[in-house]
Amino acid sequence: MGRLADHPPYQKYAVAVRRSRIDGFGVFALEPVPRGQKIGEVRGEPISVSEARRRAATLERIMIVEISPRTAVDLARSTDPMRFTNHSCQPNGRLSIQDGRIEFYALRDIAVAEEITVAYGETHHAGRLACRCGAPGCVGRL
Repeated sequence: MGRLADHPPYQKYAVAVRRSRIDGFGVFALEPVPRGQKIGEVRGEPISVSEARRRAATLERIMIVEISPRTAVDLARSTDPMRFTNHSCQPNGRLSIQDGRIEFYALRDIAVAEEITVAYGETHHAGRLACRCGAPGCVGRL
């Protein structure tokens, strides 16, 4: 599968973190990723949902995922590259929460050098942040 030796075993495909035209940094495929395949996952600090919402209220950049009604994961200090996955209104990947794990899967074939994106869905931004994905039919806000 071409996993880089310095990647953790849960990173299934080689990716790189680079500047993104969408926002800040993004995750880019270093090898082709076939549709339906797990790309990788992220790990971070487990916190309560109430703590996640408290932190989100004070931050401009939020890297928090709620994984259950009571538990969230703060990715701010994570070293996993997938934490830089940007939102797109026409994503090529999806985020999946399975057994408390935050995993990323390819919705379609992803080409080398293509930015990997997901649709965030409901966010802590509550519609206050402009979407910058640039996709046709962009909803405009996160």
